[in-house]
Amino acid sequence: MNDLPDGLIPFLDTAGWHGAAIKPLEGDASFRRYFRISDGTRQAMLMHAPPPHEDPRPFLDVARWLAAHGQRAPEILAEDVDTGWVLLEDFGADRMRDWLDAHPDGETNAYAAAIDALVELHRAPSGPFAPYDMATYLRETALFTEWYCPAMGLTVDSKGYLAAWEEALAPLLERQQPGVTVLRDYHAENIMLLGPAPDGSGAQGLIDFQDALVGHPAYDLVSLLQDARRDVSPDLERIMLERYVDATRPGAEFAADYSRLGAQRNAKIVGIFTRLWKRDGKARYLAMIPRVWEAMERDLADPALAPVARWFDTNVPRNIRDTFGGELM
Repeated sequence: MNDLPDGLIPFLDTAGWHGAAIKPLEGDASFRRYFRISDGTRQAMLMHAPPPHEDPRPFLDVARWLAAHGQRAPEILAEDVDTGWVLLEDFGADRMRDWLDAHPDGETNAYAAAIDALVELHRAPSGPFAPYDMATYLRETALFTEWYCPAMGLTVDSKGYLAAWEEALAPLLERQQPGVTVLRDYHAENIMLLGPAPDGSGAQGLIDFQDALVGHPAYDLVSLLQDARRDVSPDLERIMLERYVDATRPGAEFAADYSRLGAQRNAKIVGIFTRLWKRDGKARYLAMIPRVWEAMERDLADPALAPVARWFDTNVPRNIRDTFGGELM
């Protein structure tokens, strides 16, 4: 108990959980920490998002908006935003990814339920969140040239890189008006199976959505179906895309926009995972980069990404790309 953050016990006492058992949980790629809280008859999840590195307000705002629009976000039990403490409903330990590792036969049903949840989210009016605009797209893609390229010893045309992305992404901006709520990290590690059915078709809960923006409906599909942390077969990706398209009829350009945002997200993730290694000493993320590169190569094959593909052909040697990222270690 000596490694507990200052203020944890007083916060729990004030929230009515005096004397509860506290179990630290494994963290993520941020400064946030999580604890499972139990007192024998109740169980809750405690999140610490400490200032100045973190701010729990966006999480709280998005959680309440999602709950008000039919999505299964955790109930807020207590909060102290100034010190970063939030006590939440505990969704249990069945993350979709972990459950599927043990129950691979449930994969199709679990992903179908996740797609159906997106369909419902996209039928709701977009939330009161900032737009996923061109400046944001470009800032994210720049992480590739800012972190990955130097780590690989590459000197590249960074200005041409952003120009290529702007050309490729410009056509989808009109199609993301008025937009949908984009959770931005919607994947198998951020979906909880709530009392999962044996076949994987049970209810699902959402976590880690504090960075929500208003943008294109394809983005969260890419996040789910081109998962950086879990293999999703091209066949399953195709089946789930067809499920979404059949339910929403998004238009003829949707497949190209999916590729655009797939490449954009995957370039960003390669940069982020490299940064986590170089800046934060979190080398475990390097093992995921080949999976992300492989998905990005498929996206870049779409003619909609021609300007970006040409930039990669000129600036990133084929021997690096053939090994899906090269040997960073």
